[in-house]
Amino acid sequence: MKPSIQKYDIIVIGGGAAGLLCAITAAKRGRNVLILERANKIGKKILMSGGGKCNFTNLYVTSDNFTSRNPHFCKSALSQYTPEDFIKMVDEAKIDYEIRKNDQFFCVHTSKDILNMLIHLCEKSDIKIMTHANITDIEYCKNNSRYLLACDTDNGNKHFSCNSIVVASGGLSIPSLGGSGYAYDVARQFQIPLIETRAGLAPFTFSDYLKPICERLSGLSLPIEIECNGKAFLDDMLFTHRGLSGPSVLQISSYWNLGDTISVNLLPDMSMTKDLIDEKVNNRNILLRTYLSRFIPKALVKELELLLWKEQSELTLDQWSNKQLEDIGNIINHWVLKPSGTEGYRTAEVTLGGVSTDYISSKTMEVKGQSGLYFIGEALDVSGQLGGFNFQWAWASGYCAGLFA
Repeated sequence: MKPSIQKYDIIVIGGGAAGLLCAITAAKRGRNVLILERANKIGKKILMSGGGKCNFTNLYVTSDNFTSRNPHFCKSALSQYTPEDFIKMVDEAKIDYEIRKNDQFFCVHTSKDILNMLIHLCEKSDIKIMTHANITDIEYCKNNSRYLLACDTDNGNKHFSCNSIVVASGGLSIPSLGGSGYAYDVARQFQIPLIETRAGLAPFTFSDYLKPICERLSGLSLPIEIECNGKAFLDDMLFTHRGLSGPSVLQISSYWNLGDTISVNLLPDMSMTKDLIDEKVNNRNILLRTYLSRFIPKALVKELELLLWKEQSELTLDQWSNKQLEDIGNIINHWVLKPSGTEGYRTAEVTLGGVSTDYISSKTMEVKGQSGLYFIGEALDVSGQLGGFNFQWAWASGYCAGLFA
């Protein structure tokens, strides 16, 4: 006896931000849509994002906010669905939000507001959502240009057919929230090349002299500027038991490669060489640590003293040569560090790399030469900076696929 086959126009694999908006957009066109989600509930990353307040977009979004082997690929989707488009949806749902620094949009109350809005729109459009759905097989039937899917569910093995499959299953980041490499498995099946993946927006770890310093300073945060490979970010840095984190560090990690050094400017608004020499002239009897503690947390100054001027710790500035002060000033404005790695996918907010955009239509997200197969969101080799950009890519790429699938 042949298994019964449930027929849909579109099956969206993954119930995250990109998949949900794709399904909603397609359903508005009258398409019959099924969402298959491997986890026990949809939208897990939405719920945890932004510290539970969901940084759902940014007022100013350009291609410069993204990394990709093809930096132009994201432009079409971002122009088709803008931050204003999603903000309008949020306004219509009467969700309270606020604009924080760097033009980031957050919910005032909870991330649940965004997820509940998307769920409501799915229900309104009769979109079927199935959780605990583990796809075991995908087959493309050339004779009728339809796809057949086999899927293990709580109610046994199910079989589906559809005209279009949209792969929105994300990347490898935060596996505890459902991150997996399933999208890459589908890409390999259909012979779509992959760009090597690695963790992005992830904290740095250290194995050298800095590790015990980070352990002692764990929890300490301060504003800094950080640079690597021609990119620089000005924001807070946080010491952790394992290394360095905070917004500036997460940002630069997406531009760092194993073996690279990073440069940390502890006082980006000051030229420390000049200021130290000036202070030597104007306030000769002050200790170096006393002066620096006006601008840098005392605990960090103590660690720097042990590291850089332990033998001169009790010398007043007039006992220092200008060359010695210049050396200290240069380190404070240009502290070169070499991470041993990042914390990896366990805490990474995004996966760098993924499905090669060379084989995807930038207008529709459909695979070139494979009718009815689409990839959207984090599955693709498009990764945003911190600040709502990855959500905007999810909304935009999902919308484009939803218009054409």
